[in-house]
Amino acid sequence: MPISRVGLVVHGGRREAVSGAQTVRAWCARHGIGCVDIDVWQGEGSRHTPREEVQAAGSPDLIVTLGGDGTFLRGARIAAQKDIRVLGVDLGKVGFLTETPVADVERALDAVNAGESECEERMTLTMRASRLLEVPSPEEAVLCYGRGPALPAPQPATDPDEEDDPWGIALDVTALNDIVVEKLARDHQVSVGVYFAGRLLASYSADGVILATPTGSTAYSFAAGGPVLSPRMRAVIFTPVAPHMAFNRTVIANADEPVALRVLPHSGRAAVSVDGQPRAILEPGDWIGVIASPRPLRLVRLTPTNFYGRLRERMRLTDAPATAADGEAAPMFRPSSPVPDDLRHLQLPPPP
Repeated sequence: MPISRVGLVVHGGRREAVSGAQTVRAWCARHGIGCVDIDVWQGEGSRHTPREEVQAAGSPDLIVTLGGDGTFLRGARIAAQKDIRVLGVDLGKVGFLTETPVADVERALDAVNAGESECEERMTLTMRASRLLEVPSPEEAVLCYGRGPALPAPQPATDPDEEDDPWGIALDVTALNDIVVEKLARDHQVSVGVYFAGRLLASYSADGVILATPTGSTAYSFAAGGPVLSPRMRAVIFTPVAPHMAFNRTVIANADEPVALRVLPHSGRAAVSVDGQPRAILEPGDWIGVIASPRPLRLVRLTPTNFYGRLRERMRLTDAPATAADGEAAPMFRPSSPVPDDLRHLQLPPPP
């Protein structure tokens, strides 16, 4: 589908991002395509919800992000509202989400406009809660110190009939990486009961707990000791952060299994963040349910994703003394000969 309108999400503090944005605007002008800056927040003032940003931008059909993974997540939050494609232009050094070098942005736009690109779908998470959530002003000043105002409180995804509905209130929240519940005060642990598919697994006292997507497995969950999952998978990863118990392992649920967290009566208050953005404060007795969203994120890809090559590069696996390079061709990579029948069902790279 040709591009009709482009939305730009730019890391304004990086010179190469600002320069790349000028290139995108010039390309749009040459092709008679509308181009608008969205989620551009400078200085003091309130921020908009993703739904408001989409409406203000005139519902673009492609969002281009210029920055690192943080900038990409800003664009993803907006794109998920209306099933908008996202092209991530890479300016970061440790991220996994952006892949198109800034020098290739015009070539990438040409390919998308000509229908010569593919869309890769990534699983996202959404949330239900026992009540409408917000970050009270005193806590917002602490949680957002040095980073400006928080995003608005999560809005109901539909009109809630009753706040005490046992199913909770569906919230307009989209997480590409993770939803994190963590302690609010340094001297108080967060204590939560953790339920998988409606059954109590255990009660955790910890610095926090992470619920991540396979895409987010290389983010906070990885730093807390969680596993790396292929982003093509559909699963919910539960990883505790510094738990005060012997069972400190990650648990991986299938994507159709909801995971619920209840803040226990003896717990300290807890902060909820979505993709690194503070979104709510939980009191003892509150609960949230985290589920796979029916809305995946659609990432623009010009070539097949080389996730494991990116993993090797970003995690500096080539630097370890024990990882001498294998000079032979990769086993079962993709010889030029026809694919054997017993391998036809596999995800293989294109022929050389």
